[in-house]
Amino acid sequence: MAEAVARAMTEQQHLVIQAGTGTGKSLGYLVPSLLNHDRVVVATATLALQHQLVERDIPRLVEAVGDRLDTTYAVLKGRSNYACLHRIREGVPDDQGVLVDIPEGSMGAEVLALRGWAEKESEAGGTGERDHAPRHTERVWRQVSVNHRECLGAARCAFAQECFAERAKEKAANSHLIVTNHSLLAIDAIEGVPMIPDYDVVVIDEAHELVSRVTQAATDELTVGDVERAARRSQKHVADKGDASTAADDLADAADALADALAATSAGRIETPGEQLSDALVLVRDAARSLVSAFGKDEADGDAGRTQAKGLAQEVFATAERMAAFKESDVLWLNEARERIPARLAVAPLQVWAQMRERLLTEKTVIFASATLMLGGDFNAVAGSLGLKPSERVDTGAGESAADDALPWRALDVGSPFDYARQGILYVARHLPDPGRDGLGKAQVDEIVDLIDAAQGRTLGLFSSRRAAEAAAEAVRERLPHLTTLAQGDAQLPELSRQFVEDPHTNLFGTLTLWQGLDVPGDTCQLVLIDRIPFPRPDDPLMSARSRAADKAGGNGFMQVSATHAALLLAQGVGRLIRTTEDKGVVAILDPRLATKRYGSFLKASLPPMWSTTDPAVVRQALGRIATAD
Repeated sequence: MAEAVARAMTEQQHLVIQAGTGTGKSLGYLVPSLLNHDRVVVATATLALQHQLVERDIPRLVEAVGDRLDTTYAVLKGRSNYACLHRIREGVPDDQGVLVDIPEGSMGAEVLALRGWAEKESEAGGTGERDHAPRHTERVWRQVSVNHRECLGAARCAFAQECFAERAKEKAANSHLIVTNHSLLAIDAIEGVPMIPDYDVVVIDEAHELVSRVTQAATDELTVGDVERAARRSQKHVADKGDASTAADDLADAADALADALAATSAGRIETPGEQLSDALVLVRDAARSLVSAFGKDEADGDAGRTQAKGLAQEVFATAERMAAFKESDVLWLNEARERIPARLAVAPLQVWAQMRERLLTEKTVIFASATLMLGGDFNAVAGSLGLKPSERVDTGAGESAADDALPWRALDVGSPFDYARQGILYVARHLPDPGRDGLGKAQVDEIVDLIDAAQGRTLGLFSSRRAAEAAAEAVRERLPHLTTLAQGDAQLPELSRQFVEDPHTNLFGTLTLWQGLDVPGDTCQLVLIDRIPFPRPDDPLMSARSRAADKAGGNGFMQVSATHAALLLAQGVGRLIRTTEDKGVVAILDPRLATKRYGSFLKASLPPMWSTTDPAVVRQALGRIATAD
């Protein structure tokens, strides 16, 4: 792998490389990254991997090579991941721009603890990163941090010399290796907002997540509350500017019009916005534009309230302008209100491969790495979603006569240290009925109980919905009371993971977070249960729009979008079982469609090559033998 990465960097060709769990792929790209003459950016999807690179892998590598190479490195995150000394020392403005007191009770205590921690970090020259802070909630962290729009900027902030975010940028500018995340990379390279110092090569680990993270970074949302807040925050800053003072009132009126329009709009994808919604978005856009102009350019130095108010107005304007334009390249939908969450309009790009191709792949050399990049047995599906064309692949000869604007790329599967056929069994419960819309049926619950009983616990249950996970947990607790059964939501994930690891006779049930974010090697996990093939929801506005667009272009929307999405998630879920060369166990998929439908062969070809069976008796016997051996 290291040789392939080094070659790609030297020859300036893109590389798509699949490296399974246990191959040491971080060293496979970190070594050639340090050997590379130019700066290299490494982007991850998860904080867990970022933490692993920065706290373990890179320091060990730096220690190993000593002073023979430029081993300077830095971590770069979004501004809201760092404590803001201005907000801590000058206070937090409320919706009217008035400084608010520290809240009382436990939340106030947490805020004070974070403030004290940040001051100590500043004195000691620390990073001020959220990951290193005392335990806190999202709401509390917002009391000590700002996003990029709320930031005063280094030129106007009295604490710029001490600023944690500015220090991180300065360190990155002087480093050979920069570790960041997919979202920041997307904002920098695709959105065109400079966030990362100049670089020529980027390694994208967890590349199977890139399309999703780029889409998230390019998604905008708008609520009535956002518009009202921008109007309130701006009122005092434009109140003495004659005609301009009415701009905040106009935006408040536009918020009322938007509220009426959303109340009259059905939740889901908005294929053709009605006249009322179109008019309301135009009202918001025009009023927000006028409000931004009303601020003028005579910005008072260090006025955080004014900067934040103007930033809110700019954000409302940009989002409303995008939504009002209703471009074919965007998908617009309405998320209905629930509990304390208001109704939200959202807009996202129909696809992102063209932006990645034009703004990332043509400018940089990109190494895409992941344990799951081959779907259906080849790289084409994932490569296409990233902006690479099969005709441009040079290691197969396909790209030898490519057009002048082609982006040559290679692909490599470096294999796995695991003997999947010996270590794992893939069981498809063909005898069960197809899953329905009403959650788990009696047959599925009986199967779950029988399998867990045979395994004596040691089960990770991956479910398509929170409701299914909770229903299964309740049934297992009732029928197998001698086992401990945990469900996502019973506690924070780290605590659930700890309990799962400490007691082998424990089951852990959950949804998407567990599909990709859990690493539990050893006899803790010997049975992975998957209740159904993880196709996207039929009412998912973005996925359904992408599927329809693929059909319209002459492709197969189901296979290109739904089946590809399911294959990636399924491969990630199945990958929870075998984490070391000593692990053994069963992946049980309770969805017979994997064996009975034509697309089943595509999905199975995306999974590790385990020994496969549809016989429940064989599986129960195998689980019993594995449990007894331990």
